[in-house]
Amino acid sequence: MSLERTLTVRVERISRETPEILAFELAHPWGRALPGYEAGAHIDVHMPGGFSRQYSLARAPSNAPSYVIGVKRELASRGGSASMHERVREGDLIAISTPRNTFPLREEAAHHLLMAGGIGMTPLLAMAQALAARGASFTLCVFARSEAHLAFAEALRDPALAPHLRLHLDQGDASQRIDLQALLADRAPDTHLYVCGPGGFMKAVREAAAHWPEDALHTEYFAAPTDANTTTGLPFTLKLAQRGITVPVAADQTAVDALHEVGIDIPVSCQQGLCGTCVVEGDGEGAEHRDFCLTGTERRSKVALCCSRAKGLELVLQL
Repeated sequence: MSLERTLTVRVERISRETPEILAFELAHPWGRALPGYEAGAHIDVHMPGGFSRQYSLARAPSNAPSYVIGVKRELASRGGSASMHERVREGDLIAISTPRNTFPLREEAAHHLLMAGGIGMTPLLAMAQALAARGASFTLCVFARSEAHLAFAEALRDPALAPHLRLHLDQGDASQRIDLQALLADRAPDTHLYVCGPGGFMKAVREAAAHWPEDALHTEYFAAPTDANTTTGLPFTLKLAQRGITVPVAADQTAVDALHEVGIDIPVSCQQGLCGTCVVEGDGEGAEHRDFCLTGTERRSKVALCCSRAKGLELVLQL
């Protein structure tokens, strides 16, 4: 379960961005302001059929009284995207969480390199709009199959973004395509890289940026990579430093489940190490990290309990 407050919102508008992507504008039913957020934030959307999915907010924080999300209809949908595309209509009331951000802009960066693949555009568009509004240095690289598959094309035509935009279309002019290896070969001082998109795109960018400092590379995944193991491993023991107790974790059990069994409630959402909801303070040096949300620095003192395990027989947590 999640400790974020749940809100009821009205689906004000649904617009088709591409053959596969719909944009949903969500507003307070009585016209009140929704909770504020920072660029890169996402919300949980609770939809018909009992599904809950995380979607990034695709517009920079402003005084606008609504949220905008983009939802791609996945062919191999487990029910979430199909529910949004087929069952949600304009005027419907749906429940969402308040925004939370595990993919923030880094204030220490001198330049921000934003790389969006397909629907991964959503958080990075919000970042680009926020950076443009404050006159920051950034480049937004957008990768899409074709013009017809370019989501939020109207927003990208904003004159404030034009000087910063580089567009790569797989089916476009070869001269306009972006060479990842060349783009990421040299890192300018204090440049931070932000990446969001499908698994293959994420893998290609990470490989091209393998020589970048880990703390300068920030990613947001839609799903754990297909070869990731986020559930099983060797048994170990959790040592809860503040309570002075230990909790055994079985080989086929997550730390979150083990804690729930003894009455200790850890909020969870994605349960794949993506969203950061279950992150707690602990001996990160003694953890076998399997998450996709913490930086190298954060992993020294934090652990994502939905997926990570102990390197040895024991993992100490500040719980």
